[in-house]
Amino acid sequence: MAKKIIYWIATIWLALGMGSTGIVQLLKMDQDIERMELLQYPAYLLTLLGVWKILGVIVILVPKLPIVKEWAYAGFFFAMSGAAYSHIASGSPFSETFPSILLLVLTIVSWYFRPAGRRVMIENS
Repeated sequence: MAKKIIYWIATIWLALGMGSTGIVQLLKMDQDIERMELLQYPAYLLTLLGVWKILGVIVILVPKLPIVKEWAYAGFFFAMSGAAYSHIASGSPFSETFPSILLLVLTIVSWYFRPAGRRVMIENS
């Protein structure tokens, strides 16, 4: 029961974080475009990240689709570890690096504690 509670708390916070940042990235607000330029990324990357995040949130929340869930978790892991590294490498203050680290930790916790019905079952042949 504790595993299920940990899973849902981490997953809800992950979904809220990824969903809200995905929407903000799709809106391409001036401050986000400036942040991307400081990190030396093109502004059009915001659209791609925003779409992927929103699709990933949908996939991790709906039942079934275990293989697609693995891809969504992998995508979240790569996006957030890349974001954290980009902020660290560019000398961003910790206050700008922390959100990506938090979402990375939530990704790992949600993936680790996911229930059996949300895991890929490998059959022995």
